[in-house]
Parts: sequence; C-alpha cells; structure tokens
Amino acid sequence: MASVQYLGIDVGGTNVKMGVIDAKSGKITNFYSHDTDSWRESGHFMDQFADAIAVELYANKEVKKVGIGLPGMINRERTTPLEITAIPELNGVPMVDILTKRFPDVEFFLENDANAAALGEFYFVEDMNDENYIFITLGTGVGGAAIISKKVFVGGDGNAMEPGHIPSRNGKVLERNIGKKELLELAVARRASYKGQTTLPADGSISTTGLVAAAAEGDALALAIWGEVGDMLGEGLVSLVRILDIKQILIGGGLSASFDYIMPAVTKQLDYWLTPYYKDGLKVTRATLGNDAGLLGAASLCF
Repeated sequence: MASVQYLGIDVGGTNVKMGVIDAKSGKITNFYSHDTDSWRESGHFMDQFADAIAVELYANKEVKKVGIGLPGMINRERTTPLEITAIPELNGVPMVDILTKRFPDVEFFLENDANAAALGEFYFVEDMNDENYIFITLGTGVGGAAIISKKVFVGGDGNAMEPGHIPSRNGKVLERNIGKKELLELAVARRASYKGQTTLPADGSISTTGLVAAAAEGDALALAIWGEVGDMLGEGLVSLVRILDIKQILIGGGLSASFDYIMPAVTKQLDYWLTPYYKDGLKVTRATLGNDAGLLGAASLCF
C-alpha cells in the first residue's frame, strides 16, 4: 500500500516554502520556495499563494490534506490569521474558507508555525515518545509551543505560548533581547568595550555564525556573550516550567547552533530558581528536525 502524502506549507516573513511529505518516512519531495516580499508587493498575496498550492496539488493528485504554518496569531477555530506581523495583508483573511472554495476536495489545517514545528518533533522524530514538552525556537524572534498529551496547548483564546513576548531585562521583552538582530547589537556593544584577546571583529561586522565559531574555539568574549543570552533565556524557561509543569524542553530555530554555548548559563538559571521537584527529570535538548521543522511541522497538522 502506498504511503499517505501530505502537503506541508511553511509561511515565513522571508520565504514561503512548500513540499509534499511522506507521512511515514518524513521524506520531502516537490520542494518549492518563493520569496514572501514579491507576493506581498503584488498586492495579491492570497491569490498567488493559492496558485502555488494549485501547482503542487496538480502535480500530486493523491494529496488530500494540506497543513499550513503561519508566523503569528490565528483565531481559535484555526481558519483565519489574526495578527501576522511579517505579512499584515493576511490579517483577518478567511484563509481556510478561500482555499476550501477553490479546492473543495482538499482539507486545510492552519496553525501557528512554532506550534506546528513542535508537533513535527512528535510525529517525525523516531525516538520522540514524550507526550509533554516545551518547544522553543531561537531565530529572528523567540517562538514557542507546548505539547500536552500529544496536542498543541492553545490556551484560552487560541494563542497561548508566546515566550518571546514575556518581560525580560532592560525594559524589553525576551525576543527584543535575544532575537538575532538584538543579539548582534549586544555582541557589537560588548566587543567595543572589551579589552582582552578576541577573534571577534571590532568593526561592527559580527555575525551569528562568527559568534558560534569563535565560541567553539574557546573565545572568552564570544562565550560571555552566549552566556548572557543563556541567562536571559534561562529566566524565561524557569517561568514556563513553573507555569506548565513540563520537564522536557526542546530548543530549535536557526540560532540553536549556539546550544552548547548557551546551555551552561541556562542550566545555572534553572538550577538557581527551580526546586528539586522541578529539577527531577528536567531535560533540555536540541530539537531534531532542523531546517525541515517548518515543512514537517506543517505536514504534522494533517495527522
């Protein structure tokens, strides 16, 4: 018997990615990516988005379910984006209704992208048997999700788990301290006042890959910068563990390459603030799916 195929769609502020996913193996075929801005600038984002879906469905007639991950808030019924900061043109657009009218024999599932990626870890990672975990994505911003009894925890009105927006240091929310842009600003500022030996450039051109590479070489300044990031992330994780009472934490997203260098500080915070009950069985690990998390996550909405 042929394996079931789903279409997974990862809508991002930079690119919209699509791919046909084999439900059993997680193998991705018919991969397609389009830059988000050109669809936005055309003034017909939804039409062009639907046209791209039409091409995929035409080439893969066996696909009857489509999962879509969106970067932002969605209504409780999971039919309409409410607040998509990166693509405001989608706010209030009845996406599922529009797509269902155009493709009547196909089912569409909408979810926040971090929630989708978190679910993807459950369905597509072989030894993932924990039914409750917190999932954090580190990238341009800080996203998050909680999976409780194998289901996405959506909270009262459908948009729970926004760890990037919890109060943090310097009068800012967490992602305005450790999001990619802010992390690099922090690094440049620390470099400017640093008197010791470091391989980090002083001309303001520090990159995240450069920071990871320098930390891997044992650069004291790079390690200190990742330590600051780990401290702030750790404080946020303490709150989540206390509120949700979940002891498995997965860290994903583009900046998770820094995992080994932020973990000492994260562990220090968890150790300082949590009591033995919470520390018993507490595990923080790197998420497994990497670059495929968005597409596999979207496909997992079809299960």
